[in-house]
Amino acid sequence: MRWWEKTNKPNMVEVNSAQELVDSLTNAGDRLVIVDFYSPGCGGCKSLHPKICQIAESNPNALFLKVNYEEHKAMCYSLNVHVLPFFRFYRGAEGRVCSFSCTNATIKKFKDALAKHGTERCSLGPAKGLEEHELLKLASNREVSFNYPLEMESLVGDDQESLVLA
Repeated sequence: MRWWEKTNKPNMVEVNSAQELVDSLTNAGDRLVIVDFYSPGCGGCKSLHPKICQIAESNPNALFLKVNYEEHKAMCYSLNVHVLPFFRFYRGAEGRVCSFSCTNATIKKFKDALAKHGTERCSLGPAKGLEEHELLKLASNREVSFNYPLEMESLVGDDQESLVLA
């Protein structure tokens, strides 16, 4: 078994595509979602992994999404992830609440973010997930798809019709 597969907890999920990341964030509701960007060849990622697993175990209501940088470079570039290990925290309608890089030496940064954003809360509105500009970058790389329904709308006083993107 490879190091990034060892000691994974039930609330730690490997992300296999940009669409899966978007869907997971959208379907998370008010649940805290922590996205862990890692690389199999990253020594810092490897040494931090057991601590992240312990934190995941002690926070079963949080969802930890793991993104393998080597397998999803285009997605990581689209999301401006250029240093590892890198973490993004998302919460409901707030969307991304923080993002940072940390190592074993700076794990306090992770724990502080978890203490600040890990408390149960209810947000108004659907889960936001990724920022619009990030979604557009992923769509331009054909990593996610969007369906924009077209509506026909009559113009008042004219016989013309116009297409409106909804």
